[in-house]
Amino acid sequence: MKRARVAWNGTVTEAEPLDSGRLLLPDGTIVDDHKVMWLPPVEPRTIVALGLNYADHAGELSLAAPKEPLLFFKGKNTLVGHLGRTVRPAGVDMMHYECELAVVIGRPARRVKAEQAYDYILGYTIANDYAVRDYLENYYRPNFRVKNRDRATPLGPWIVSHEEVGDPMALALRTYVNGALVQEGYTADMIFSIPYLLEYITSFMTLAPGDLILTGTPKGAVNVQPGDEVVTEIERIGRLINYIE
Repeated sequence: MKRARVAWNGTVTEAEPLDSGRLLLPDGTIVDDHKVMWLPPVEPRTIVALGLNYADHAGELSLAAPKEPLLFFKGKNTLVGHLGRTVRPAGVDMMHYECELAVVIGRPARRVKAEQAYDYILGYTIANDYAVRDYLENYYRPNFRVKNRDRATPLGPWIVSHEEVGDPMALALRTYVNGALVQEGYTADMIFSIPYLLEYITSFMTLAPGDLILTGTPKGAVNVQPGDEVVTEIERIGRLINYIE
C-alpha cells in the first residue's frame, strides 16, 4: 500500500501513484501529480517527536547521547504537504531541515510490548522537521517557537505500508538543498529503535490510529535560505520536496 492525500477539483481525496508522474484517484480518475494540491498524508490526533535520537547528531551539537528518549509534542498546525512552502522568520541566523522517518500508527496502542510493535504500525512517511536554532533554549525541551511554527514540518508525499517498507531500521535517509547532497544517515543508527519507542511511549499514553512518531534526524544540519529547494528522501518511501520563503 502506497497512498497520498490530495485536493483535486474542490475535494480532498486519497491517491495512488501511477507511472510517469500520474495519480490514480478512488473513482478511477487519472491526474498529473503537479495538478493537485498535496496534503499531509495523514491527519494525526497526536504528534510525538524525538530530540537527539542519533548519536552523530548529538555529537555535532556537542551534546551527550541521551539515556532515555527525549520527547516533545507538535501541533497539527505545523504540517504542510509535499511541494509546500515553509517560512524562514525574518532576522534569524540559523534555520535547518531535519529529515526524519515518521511512524504512522494503525490501531489503538496502549502498553505495547516491543516484540509486538510492528503489529500496531500502519506504515511510514517522511517528515522534514525544520528547527529555528535562534529560539532554542534547551535541546532537551525545545521552545515552542523552535518546533511548533505553522507549516514548518513538511510531511509526505506517501504513507507506505509496513509490509511494503520491510525493516524500518534498515533505511537510508538523505537531504538535498538545491540539488546538492547535504545530509545522509541510516535508521540503523537510531539510539532508540522504533519497537523500543512504541513500548516506551505507550507505557504511559495511548496512541490512536493516524498518530505520528517522528524518530529524529542524523547529523548534517545546514542553514537554509528563502528560495531554497529542500528534498528529504528515505529509501523505499520516496522524496518529499519543500520550498523556503
